[in-house]
Amino acid sequence: MKVQVECYAGQKADERPLRFTLAGRTFEVEEVLDQWYGPDDIYFRVRADDGDVYILRHNQNVQDDSWTLESFRRARQASEAPTGAGGEKRG
Repeated sequence: MKVQVECYAGQKADERPLRFTLAGRTFEVEEVLDQWYGPDDIYFRVRADDGDVYILRHNQNVQDDSWTLESFRRARQASEAPTGAGGEKRG
């Protein structure tokens, strides 16, 4: 799914995402959790201001300089905390 991304541009263009727009809603990137490289792509695992985690892919191919949403994980609520062997909540 294509997304619009605004980036911090330091020494390199589009160094890291600052915010992105998905389905008409803008999310602020609170933290870049991880970053890795493919042959033509850079992937960013980020935590947005809604607490959810997103993987954004920046395709740096000359013909298709675009951003896509590759993955999404909803933040776990306190009520969804794992339980111990006796049923007590851990967390």
